[in-house]
Amino acid sequence: MSDLAYDPWSTAFVADPYPVFERLRAERPVFFHEPTGQWVISRYEDVDALLRDRRLGRSYLHLASHEEFGQEPEPDFLRPFWDLIRAGMLDVEPPTHTRLRRLVSKAFTARMVEGLRPTIRRLAEELASGLADRGGGDLLAEIAEPLPVNVIAEMLGVPVEDRHLLRPWSADICGMYELNPPEEIQRAAVRAAVEFSDYLRDLARARRAEPGDDLITALAHVVDEGDRLTEDELIGTCVLLLNAGHEATVNATGNGWWTLFRHPGQLERLRSDPSLVPTAVEELLRYDTPAPMFERWVLEDIRVAGVDIPRGAEVALQFASANRDPEVFADPNRLDLSRDPNPHITFGLGIHYCLGAPLARIELTESFGALLRAAPALRLTTEPEWKPGYVLRGLTALQVER
Repeated sequence: MSDLAYDPWSTAFVADPYPVFERLRAERPVFFHEPTGQWVISRYEDVDALLRDRRLGRSYLHLASHEEFGQEPEPDFLRPFWDLIRAGMLDVEPPTHTRLRRLVSKAFTARMVEGLRPTIRRLAEELASGLADRGGGDLLAEIAEPLPVNVIAEMLGVPVEDRHLLRPWSADICGMYELNPPEEIQRAAVRAAVEFSDYLRDLARARRAEPGDDLITALAHVVDEGDRLTEDELIGTCVLLLNAGHEATVNATGNGWWTLFRHPGQLERLRSDPSLVPTAVEELLRYDTPAPMFERWVLEDIRVAGVDIPRGAEVALQFASANRDPEVFADPNRLDLSRDPNPHITFGLGIHYCLGAPLARIELTESFGALLRAAPALRLTTEPEWKPGYVLRGLTALQVER
């Protein structure tokens, strides 16, 4: 099979990568993709194992410089972006990752997240009722985007009058995670990183002086055995929570509703039995994964499915493909809103398992439930188009009417 069948820049591939994945799993489960310079891994068993394998990492800089690892050094103009990102826990490895996750987990607790449910439900109901009262609109712009942004803003303690700033900053920063982003996207990410960092620095200092009932205050005051987050680490953590806490949730909401509209029998089943919403959310996350690929660096030589991959290589772990692997999921191309068990890996595995997974599940459950109640006959008016990005895969809009 030609490597060109796997083309993450192709609009056709982005719209429906699953036939390609089916062939890759069967014929070339591990192969080197020259255009991206990555080893593409498509089977569940291999993706699962590599996510837990400490011979791979989100970064290699704890072990070697760019040059020592055989990589080009980053351009100087990107330094503000990477300084911000590497102050959080996403792109660092132990022991730094272990320390940051321990500290953040003391503030970002399961109890705190569950305590947000009434607020999330209220916001979801207000947004769903507004869409229904208007007779319809763009489900993405009117529900999928504002809900997680407002939840994160509420959680962090961002004033209402400033919340309109968050979505553009996050979108520009996340542009850097696409494959080989052009320079204008990179420069936009740097601008957003600088502006967002400056904003959060002022907000964090204000919360240190006058504590509030919010996560920034909790992070600013968290202490574990005398250790605490530095100001840069606090800011990096807040940016991570915003980006990871809403970009994927926006796409999961849009992708999920688009999936339901294409499966009217399953949608009617959900309308008839709202108790299915929690398992439906899990199945929608599996069926059309909003973050279909994650990258890792190979820190030591490894062997995957009989293929040797050397130190210094980068692997592209195909979550979306793994979530459709027939070795794990019976009839994987069938949407089953009551699927159980459903061991999808949409939130990752291992030490980088998504810290915000419980929050995302609450947001999605409350969002879908609120819209089913407010607009039980909701229907699609225009077939949607996909955004060009593959790493964060979502729709440009989703026009609906009640």
